[in-house]
Amino acid sequence: MWRSLASNMISFLIVGLFLLAGTIIWGQRQYVAEGPLNQAICFRVPSGASFSSVSERLAEQGAISSGSLFRVGADYQGKSDDLKAGSYLVEPGTSMAALVDQITRGGANTCGTEIVYRIGVVRTTVLVRELDPQTQRYIERTVFEPGAEDVPAAYTQVRNASDTRFRVAVAEGVTSWQVVEGLKAVDALTGEIAERPAEGLLAPDSYEFTPGTERSVMIEAMESLQAERITEAWLSRNPNIPLQNPEELLILASIVEKETGVPEERGQVASVFENRLNRGMRLQTDPTVIYGVTEGVGVLGRGLRQSELARPTPWNTYVIEGLPITPICNPGLDSLLAAAQPAETEYVFFVADGSGGHAFAETLEDHNRNVARWREIERQQQNSNN
Repeated sequence: MWRSLASNMISFLIVGLFLLAGTIIWGQRQYVAEGPLNQAICFRVPSGASFSSVSERLAEQGAISSGSLFRVGADYQGKSDDLKAGSYLVEPGTSMAALVDQITRGGANTCGTEIVYRIGVVRTTVLVRELDPQTQRYIERTVFEPGAEDVPAAYTQVRNASDTRFRVAVAEGVTSWQVVEGLKAVDALTGEIAERPAEGLLAPDSYEFTPGTERSVMIEAMESLQAERITEAWLSRNPNIPLQNPEELLILASIVEKETGVPEERGQVASVFENRLNRGMRLQTDPTVIYGVTEGVGVLGRGLRQSELARPTPWNTYVIEGLPITPICNPGLDSLLAAAQPAETEYVFFVADGSGGHAFAETLEDHNRNVARWREIERQQQNSNN
């Protein structure tokens, strides 16, 4: 009898263990499997929310199949106490595992309203925009310049909201002076910038921050990223380029950045200047002359004068041999890579072609024909505007 009872108990125990193992395996598969959501939603995690309340709301909105399993999985990963307040774009089919990672990591795939302080080559603007969770596209609500007398109500409305996302977007080709002045205009930042960073050492990019962040912290982030990019470009360089060190690479990249806004042309533009360096020709590029006039402070806002083209400065490549003494702006990663890996061409000339790009030439004769075509396009444009 006791043997029979013991045998039955062992059998039940084995069956129970199998059922438990099966349940665990099923739960693990459900946790990492594609979720039930078939349309993106913008899900908000309020400050101070509990994981239990968040899981219930996610289940109600059809983002997860089981609130209990969602909580168990988060507990098992040790993430149930790591909730980050914010608004999150939950994509269709997002698994419970990915969703736990998203709402406990923060700062990724956010949605809702954001304020973007855009530091551009000409001016700094403030953009308030909101993500439409249905179309997954941002809708511009307002754009204005910092310091405006009438601050738009849309900005005031979201400025102090807890789930508003803040970013500084730095455009390629800005000078360090423009970055510093732009950061000064960001009222959500605090503190002073002790001195203007050296030209070229700030990475154009988008930087998310929280209100109250020190301006110096933003500068440090830009310098750190640019240092990484310069190293990346230098290590990936073509060994035959006529550049001796990362500093020269940065200088040439800054010229490439200012000479073209067409991404596909960067490699060709870089090849022109590197071919000129190889042949002992002067670079003769207008942006270096402009920098010699402004030294990166302000915007010239007019065409160059003949006297300025002939005036010696450490940057005027119509006068000096080789590269300027410093970069003339803060180049982006693509321009750094173009300088490190230029296109293989024999081009030594280029001029605007009227389409926003440039016409390239190997000989002066071909270049003169391209210049004549450009002059004719200019005349036609002037006549059409009169």
